Amino acid sequence: MKVHEYQAKELLKKYSVPVPQGKVAKTPHEASNAAREIGTTPVVLKAQIHAGGRGKGGGIKMINDLLEVEATASHLLGSRLVTAQTEEVGKPVEVLLVEERLNVAREIYLGIVIDRSLACPVVLVSAEGGMEIERVAAECPEKVFTEMVDPGVGLRFFQANRIVFSLGLDLSLARKASTIILNLYRLFSEKDCSLAEINPIVVTGGELVALDAKLNFDDNALFRHPDIASLRDTTQEDPLEAEAFQQGLNYIKLKGNVGCMVNGAGLAMATMDLIKLVGAEPANFLDVGGGATVKMVKHGLQILLSDPDVKLIFINIFGGILRCDTLARGVTEAAQELKIDLPIVVRLEGTNVELGRQILADSGLRFTVAGEMSDAAQKVAEVLSER
Repeated sequence: MKVHEYQAKELLKKYSVPVPQGKVAKTPHEASNAAREIGTTPVVLKAQIHAGGRGKGGGIKMINDLLEVEATASHLLGSRLVTAQTEEVGKPVEVLLVEERLNVAREIYLGIVIDRSLACPVVLVSAEGGMEIERVAAECPEKVFTEMVDPGVGLRFFQANRIVFSLGLDLSLARKASTIILNLYRLFSEKDCSLAEINPIVVTGGELVALDAKLNFDDNALFRHPDIASLRDTTQEDPLEAEAFQQGLNYIKLKGNVGCMVNGAGLAMATMDLIKLVGAEPANFLDVGGGATVKMVKHGLQILLSDPDVKLIFINIFGGILRCDTLARGVTEAAQELKIDLPIVVRLEGTNVELGRQILADSGLRFTVAGEMSDAAQKVAEVLSER
């Protein structure tokens, strides 16, 4: 789960990480008032979306005259910001962060991520702050310092000092940087983050300040953090993905024409590979999970039908915890209620498979029932060729 920059900075402040003075605005008038309350010029208006590259996309504006704040805010609010990290339609701008502008002497990158190959958190720093860390790592890997953290022990003081030493900071700044790194790791650990990034931390007036911030959280840990879960902004997500999340389904929108319903991530990947193998394209990744109910299956099918790009639905289920008869009941009930006019290819195997197939056969609905995986994929290709 992603949060906005202003939300990330609020969390950073709670963990004693310095951030610029700033206020949130949802209307042009609020932006103007916020700039006056900050009381310094110039100020910076920053569009709040779940994507990077806002500066290059025109989402960050430097304002030298407070009289221009309201007009600039009117231009940003209600627009859709397109950056290198968004789709072509961009992301809606509904919130602005109004901040003081700092005099920057130096920029530093600081991030904490999970290294899956090492199964531990890794702290990354670079003196090349303000740039994309992926680009720095690719072009000048020697400029990125990494420190592995034992998750059972946590980040130790000597490790923080070693990280700071790699940046070549003077003594007064080094102590402050070490404290920031330790506090950021504490936030990362206590709030179950999957990413904690400050890019850049800037040196200004003898202080270190987090000029920008990004925090991502592990969806599977949100039950432990209702305060974090409440920060979710579904306007920044694909509407179908947001609806699926509300229903407890795992859904990712893709650009194909075959709507896929499966149970289990591995089977989902194999299903999408099969679809591409026969020359078709998957329209989504939809995993209803092992504990899906008839109601959840119906919701899943409804989500697939809500995608105008879907021309055929392919249901590929291996019955285990989710029994084949449960899936079949959900599919038939949904088909009857929603009056589906799209072809549906179904492949069932596993627990209660014969009962599931019988439910489909007795429904009076037109399903194309397949046997093996390859047979199902071929039937998908044949049905698509007829449309």
